[in-house]
Amino acid sequence: MSQLPSTLPVTAEDIRKAAETIKGSVVDTDFDLSRTLSANLGCEIWLKFENLQFTAAYKERGALNKLASLTEEECERGVIAMSAGNHAQGVAYHASRLGIPSTIVMPEGTPTVKVRNTRKLGAKVILHGQTFDDAAAFCLEHGKAKGLVFIHPFDDPLVIAGQGTIGLEMLRVAPELDTLIVPIGGGGLISGVSIAARSIKPSIEVIGVQASLYPSMYNVIKNAKLPVQGDTLAEGIAVRNPGQITRQIVREMVDDVMLVGENLIEEAVCSLISIEKTVVEGAGAAGLAGIMADPRRFAGKKVGLILCGGNIDTGLLASVLTRDLARQGRLSQLTLDLPDRPGQLARVSGAIGEAGANIVEVYHQRVFTELPARGTELDLVIETRDRDHLDATVAKLEAAGYRVVIKGAGT
Repeated sequence: MSQLPSTLPVTAEDIRKAAETIKGSVVDTDFDLSRTLSANLGCEIWLKFENLQFTAAYKERGALNKLASLTEEECERGVIAMSAGNHAQGVAYHASRLGIPSTIVMPEGTPTVKVRNTRKLGAKVILHGQTFDDAAAFCLEHGKAKGLVFIHPFDDPLVIAGQGTIGLEMLRVAPELDTLIVPIGGGGLISGVSIAARSIKPSIEVIGVQASLYPSMYNVIKNAKLPVQGDTLAEGIAVRNPGQITRQIVREMVDDVMLVGENLIEEAVCSLISIEKTVVEGAGAAGLAGIMADPRRFAGKKVGLILCGGNIDTGLLASVLTRDLARQGRLSQLTLDLPDRPGQLARVSGAIGEAGANIVEVYHQRVFTELPARGTELDLVIETRDRDHLDATVAKLEAAGYRVVIKGAGT
C-alpha cells in the first residue's frame, strides 16, 4: 500500500474504519462493466450504482459515519444540517434509524417533494431564507443556539472518509482500473475516493468533473475566474464555494478537473436510461458526460464512474427525455404556410401519414401572423424514426406544394 502525503486531514485508515462503521447499514452497490457504453465511447466503462442506495444517493455514507461518531450526550441533543437535496435525506434517514433527533434547514424555495420526503424520513424541516447561503447562515446560528451538532455536507473529515468507502469498493471489484472520473460539488466525494483509490493503486488517475455553470473547484485548482452561476441540470454539484478541507485534498490527490456543458449532461442522463435502464440525476451523469466531452482522452482506458445520485424530478426528467428525442430528429416542430381553404389540413395529414410519420400536436394561426389574410400558419409537432425519416417527411410535404420550416429539431 502506498504512503499517502502525511499532511492530508483524512487517511486511508480513516476510510477503512468508516467502511467497517457503515457496513450492513449502507448498500455495497453494484459496480458493473457497461458493454454498450464501452463500445460506443471507445474505452472500458465501469459504473458504480450509488443511485440504488435507499435514499438514492451516496450521501448516506458520510452522514452515517459522522452520526456514528457522536457521543451519547450529542445524540440526545440532536443534529442539524443544511441541504435541499441528497445530504438532507441521508442525514434524516440514518439519524432516525439511530434514534437521533435531526433538524434540516432548507431554503424557502425548495421543491415541496424534497421537503415532504425529508420529513417522511423523520427530520424536522425548517424553511428559511431565499438562498442557499441564507439557509446555511441560519442553520449554523440555530444549531448553536439549540446545542445541535452540525453535520456538514462535505467539509468534514468523517464525512469525507465515509464517502471514500466508494473508492475501496470500486478497486476491490475492478483493481485493473486506470482512471476514476468523479463529480465535484463541494469536493467531499472526490476527496475521499481519491485517497482510498490511491492508497490501493498509487498510479490510478483521478479526474474531477464539474458543470460548466458551476466551476468552483475548477477555479480553485486552475487559478481561474470563471463565473459560478446559472440553472444547471446538475444541481447536486452546483456549489459556489468548495470546502477548505476538500480543496486541500483535491490539490494534492486529483490529477485534473474538467468542465462539461448542459447538453452533454442531458445526453448522459438519457444514455444511462436508454442503455443501462437506470435513472440518474444530472450530477450522477456528470462522469459519463466527461467521457462524452473528450472520448479521445480516455480511449482504450479502463474508467470507473460513480452514478452518485438518482433523485431527479419526474417533470424535469420528462423534459430532458423529450429534448433528447428532438436532438435525435425523432420529435420535431414544423411550420407550414397554408391557403385558408377547406381540406388543407387533411391534405397535410395525408402527406405526413404517407411518409409514415406521426402527428403529435397541431396548432394553426390565422390572426397573429404576417401571412396574407387568406393564409394560415400551421404548426405541427411530428414524431419520426430518425433524422433521415424527418428529412423524407419534409420532402414529402414540399413535393405536395407546401413551404416547410423546421423550427425545432436536433442539430
